[in-house]
Amino acid sequence: MEALIPVINKLQDVFNTVGADIIQLPQIAVVGTQSSGKSSVLESLVGRDLLPRGTGIVTRRPLILQLVHVDPEDRRKTNDENDPNAWKNGRLYKGVDGEEWGKFLHTKNKIYTDFDEIRQEIEAETERVSGNNKGISDEPIHLKIFSPHVVNLTLVDLPGITKVPVGDQPKDIEIQIRELILKYISNPNCIILAVTAANTDMATSEALKVAREVDPDGRRTLAVVTKLDLMDAGTDAMDVLMGRVIPVKLGLIGVVNRSQLDINNKKSVADSIRDEHAFLQKKYPSLANRNGTKYLAKTLNRLLMHHIRDCLPELKTRINVLAAQYQSLLSSYGEPVEDKSATLLQLITKFAAEYCNTIEGTAKYIETAELCGGARICYIFHETFGRTLESVDPLGGLTTIDVLTAIRNATGPRPALFVPEVSFELLVKRQVKRLEEPSLRCVELVHEEMQRIIQHCSNYSTQELLRFPKLHDAIVEVVTSLLRKRLPVTNEMVHNLVAIELAYINTKHPDFADACGLMNNNIEEQRRNRMRELPSAVPRDKSLKGPGGHSLSPSDQPQAEGDALKAAGSQGDQEAGTGNWRGMLKKGEEAQADDKSKQQGPLPASPQKGHAVNLLDVPVPVARKLSAREQRDCEVIERLIKSYFLIVRKNIQDSVPKAVMHFLVNHVKDSLQSELVGQLYKPALLDDLLTESEDMAQRRNEAADMLKALQKASQVIAEIRETHLW
Repeated sequence: MEALIPVINKLQDVFNTVGADIIQLPQIAVVGTQSSGKSSVLESLVGRDLLPRGTGIVTRRPLILQLVHVDPEDRRKTNDENDPNAWKNGRLYKGVDGEEWGKFLHTKNKIYTDFDEIRQEIEAETERVSGNNKGISDEPIHLKIFSPHVVNLTLVDLPGITKVPVGDQPKDIEIQIRELILKYISNPNCIILAVTAANTDMATSEALKVAREVDPDGRRTLAVVTKLDLMDAGTDAMDVLMGRVIPVKLGLIGVVNRSQLDINNKKSVADSIRDEHAFLQKKYPSLANRNGTKYLAKTLNRLLMHHIRDCLPELKTRINVLAAQYQSLLSSYGEPVEDKSATLLQLITKFAAEYCNTIEGTAKYIETAELCGGARICYIFHETFGRTLESVDPLGGLTTIDVLTAIRNATGPRPALFVPEVSFELLVKRQVKRLEEPSLRCVELVHEEMQRIIQHCSNYSTQELLRFPKLHDAIVEVVTSLLRKRLPVTNEMVHNLVAIELAYINTKHPDFADACGLMNNNIEEQRRNRMRELPSAVPRDKSLKGPGGHSLSPSDQPQAEGDALKAAGSQGDQEAGTGNWRGMLKKGEEAQADDKSKQQGPLPASPQKGHAVNLLDVPVPVARKLSAREQRDCEVIERLIKSYFLIVRKNIQDSVPKAVMHFLVNHVKDSLQSELVGQLYKPALLDDLLTESEDMAQRRNEAADMLKALQKASQVIAEIRETHLW
């Protein structure tokens, strides 16, 4: 198990080089109030004077201290990761200087054999970042000590907990230091060394309070009681050390540090440890073998090893997972560009293919949140456009009075014998014209969707495009201008489709002829029903025969018809009541149909015979009852308009999507790649278009470094034999 701590130290080095704290490695953090003796405890563990000491706030940056035990006989072997000069340095200095040395991460391979130099370097590095007037920083200093007199440990010396700001310290210094301490001790793989001075009450210990916040069960908190020799006369720490005051799961260990006078007098750590042992034997003989700096070092080493053993399997899994994540991240950033023209052509081709595939529905990335591409265009054609056309009322915006006015205007000064065809044409054109706006809106919606596909392709499909923002913008510009170019052409075609329908009103259209025939049959049937219901005084037959089968003279016929018209008209007026025009038409349907048949029936046979007995010769008032003839004429026109409008609407509904597909969608699909290549594949533009975004190269390097670190960490862990885990 001794091999585990060097493994963690190696991992620490690996991740420190890339400045990553994504992996929480096992370590020991020293926590306590200011001047409670934290740095002194660390120094006694190392056995050398290497940390800045003094009154007030001295530790102003976290110090990550790695102690590495080296065998004096075989330093080269244990130190193969260090600079080979370390060996020379080891041989150069005899005695203590040659056996122990230190290295800082920020000075790379420089080796310090003089521990005063190490202390000065720590002070200089602290001042470089934190200033020289008691300011603090959360950027750590990494120091590694190689010595045959230490056990393998990783320690973190943290600034002391303070309450009142002094010097350049900000007003929230207490909160800042507290957050800094919590950042380290919140790591579940960190053992907390809670340092409390013996001459203060344990119940007021800030260190134990902070430790309990992150470790309520006390599974990773070890209490250290310093300054045992400074307690008031007549008091001792027996109850505290026995755990009777505040019990701590991992135990309480008492130590005696050097006083400031001892430090000033250059008292060595070895002498201090000897004096400490003598003090404990004298004052606490029963506890002497379970207290003191040496016992503390062994306990920490044992705790850390057991802790690492428990953490290692999870650590191994986490490193492997992160390595896979960074590998995929690095792949998404792509390789640095070497052959620029080939890369540009490849990206353009890929984008064009992806654009076409999105329209066809064969793209690799299928959108599940909403319709996009070809599916949305289909939805626009058949749902949006189709429903909009179906919601257009064939007679919308036309009142019966409008129809009647159009009929009368079409006849000019002459009274009309028949309903004039011109009025039907004018009114139908007016209604058909209303189909143009929804058709042009359909083109606009498809154009918008084609624009959205560009964004869809660059977001989901062509990740590489995001590496080259200028190329991305240029492609978007080219496709947008191509779509913009096609929009007027498509609009013109759709406009023409409606204009074509307006140009020639084909009343011989098969569907229209069928509708007219069906309408005439209905009228004929209604006429026969109506004739059966008429009084006997009115002739039942509209031919030129009398009731007895004899032919009527031309002078008799108008008289008979006049009677029938008056009877029908008066009945129609009574039935119509005072409802609206639609209601009137429904209620008086039979009477109207009958009148229509009576007047229309003989007309083709004898066009010379006039039936204009009751034609209006005064302007139509806005609100008045229509006569039967007017109602009949209006209804005929309305039915014809409706019938013809439905035919045109069906044509438009079919032809507009076809026109949009041909002139806009298919044209863009076919000419997209040639347009992109023609506009962008130019030697002069290569360098500019393939300029990576500023942070992309940096992110790629960071990801590559992190991946290397993770792979190295994985190798380091793999080197541990399984026997070491148990």
